[in-house]
Amino acid sequence: MSAPHIAVVIPCFNVARHVESVVRAVPPCVQTIVAVDDASVDDTVGVLARCSDPRLVLVRQARNGGVGSAMLAGYREALTRGAEICVKVDGDGQMDLALLPALVAPLVSGSADFSKGNRFRDIDALGAMPRVRLLGNGVLSFLTKLVSGYWSIFDPTNGYTAISAATLRRMDLSRIAPRYFFETSVLIELNIQGAVVRDVEMGARYGDERSQLSVGRVAATFPFLLVRGLWRRFFWRYMIRDFTAVTVCVLAGVPALLFGLAFGGYHWWLSIASGHTASAGTVLLAALPVILGSQCLLTAFVLDIVQQPARPARAPSD
Repeated sequence: MSAPHIAVVIPCFNVARHVESVVRAVPPCVQTIVAVDDASVDDTVGVLARCSDPRLVLVRQARNGGVGSAMLAGYREALTRGAEICVKVDGDGQMDLALLPALVAPLVSGSADFSKGNRFRDIDALGAMPRVRLLGNGVLSFLTKLVSGYWSIFDPTNGYTAISAATLRRMDLSRIAPRYFFETSVLIELNIQGAVVRDVEMGARYGDERSQLSVGRVAATFPFLLVRGLWRRFFWRYMIRDFTAVTVCVLAGVPALLFGLAFGGYHWWLSIASGHTASAGTVLLAALPVILGSQCLLTAFVLDIVQQPARPARAPSD
């Protein structure tokens, strides 16, 4: 079995201090390195231009579009150059390139369509991780499980990922978020396609780089993006591509729950305003839809966990 053509895609924005060492660390098993400059205002382009690695290809974006936009440009360039596996490596030096063979191993063997790093399986790495980041990752991991449908993965903000070219070609890349929601939107699209995702254990590395992420902007927009992503996955996976018990449970549970909450809330307010206690029948009419709706949604969650993609869409190369 011949070795697959592996391409490393490096999204670059103001990483002049780190990106040269990242390029130097790319192992020999990688045939192509695609560095995408996302309209940096420092000397990132100059540093990349001075790199002597013959595998390096520089793609420049005229305006800043975010990590997702840079990655999509890099994926397209890698595919045109014959890449069979595309690995995302950030340009800030946080990712250990020595772990790249382990990251791509599930794809080479045909046991997965997409693999990603998981820093939470390494106890030593957890001890080194900032407590705020640890807590935030835990909460975000649960929300990402719910939205993406991949309940067995963790550490969703880990950007060290590998994807097969066949999987990339099946995905609707126009629905991938261009900025900080990029990783989650990729997982949503992968689930819609029925792709198998695997976590790969790795440690965490923290240097002197500064995050470009605005916490306030994320807090203001992330809930909306999560809800929209959950609806999109449900619509495409359980209404367009298939119609299962999950579909029935959600379509029955959501209206019942909303009706019970609205009806109960209205009569609760009416009881306080009038000073008259609601009748037993009114209480029952409010409580029963809430109970049934909640039970339907819990059942849908359990079935969604059971129905995680388990069979890779791509076969091992011969």
